Amino acid sequence: MIRTLRNAALLTALTFAGAAHAQLAPSQLALVINDEEPNSVTIGEEYRKQRGVPAANVIHVRIPGSPRKLDAAEFSHLKSEIDAHMPSGVQAVLMVWTAPYAVECNGITSAYTLGFDAGQCAKPCGPGKRNPLFNLPPGAPPSANGLRLAMLLPTTSVDLAKSVISRGMAAGFSTPRAGAYYLTTSEVARNSRAHFFPRDGIVAQRKLTIHSLKQDTLENASDVMIYETGMARVDKLETLKFLPGALADHLTSFGGDLLADHQMSSLRWLEAGATASYGTVAEPCNHWQKFPHPEILLRAYLRGTSAIEAYWRSVAWPAQGVFIGEPLAAPYPH
Repeated sequence: MIRTLRNAALLTALTFAGAAHAQLAPSQLALVINDEEPNSVTIGEEYRKQRGVPAANVIHVRIPGSPRKLDAAEFSHLKSEIDAHMPSGVQAVLMVWTAPYAVECNGITSAYTLGFDAGQCAKPCGPGKRNPLFNLPPGAPPSANGLRLAMLLPTTSVDLAKSVISRGMAAGFSTPRAGAYYLTTSEVARNSRAHFFPRDGIVAQRKLTIHSLKQDTLENASDVMIYETGMARVDKLETLKFLPGALADHLTSFGGDLLADHQMSSLRWLEAGATASYGTVAEPCNHWQKFPHPEILLRAYLRGTSAIEAYWRSVAWPAQGVFIGEPLAAPYPH
């Protein structure tokens, strides 16, 4: 088990200790576009131009009907098609669509990066396979493990996708005074990672104030860089101002079921102003290892890693999860 950091001074020391990390570059990112979906084509080209991704790094596939879920055979065919056109030097993949977001009980981004885990589907509430990128030491690139990270850029709305891209682009041009908010709520079963929440304090070098709160909602905060909670539905999002590059997620069973409405979809975070998020597509039970570890996520982000790297380093058992948003956002560059 990862030892819990017990005060902000120790968090600060760990944040800025260790080797510098070279941020993921646009030339190391591949874009996968679904030519069957007009929004995917439009948004993919917008992202390519805005981020300067080489045209050679754009991969076109066809997924008729944009199903929410693929079976293992369908996914194997899709992955083979993507990999067959993958340029050398690519370390991360951005899938430009909302659906499909699941491969049976696996999140599609996890299935791509780590391989489809049929065993997790046989025992969805059981332990997952360990993510070799979990708590990866500073300075170690994902490619050192022979893996390519994957994230999904939702395309339900062209305007929303463009806004998410703009937030990622704006992150890192300045270091604003920001808040990291961690809420221990009345939904006890969804508080399984609360004992990893960092305590109140200030990370002075990053102008970041940590708020560890015991309440169900955060309201009227105008400096949100991190927001992590445990709720089936998170209220008052419309009252918040998320800063460029903000990460936000909620521990619940079906946040990654992006187009369902029986629990709050992780898409709601992006609609509220966050730049990246995470959720599970199938019932994971409340193992903390299946959700972002608060301290590891914060520490990685403050060290200068991009959103996709910070999120991938923070989930110990990510098979059932899907990572969404703008992968290159990095509000704390070296």
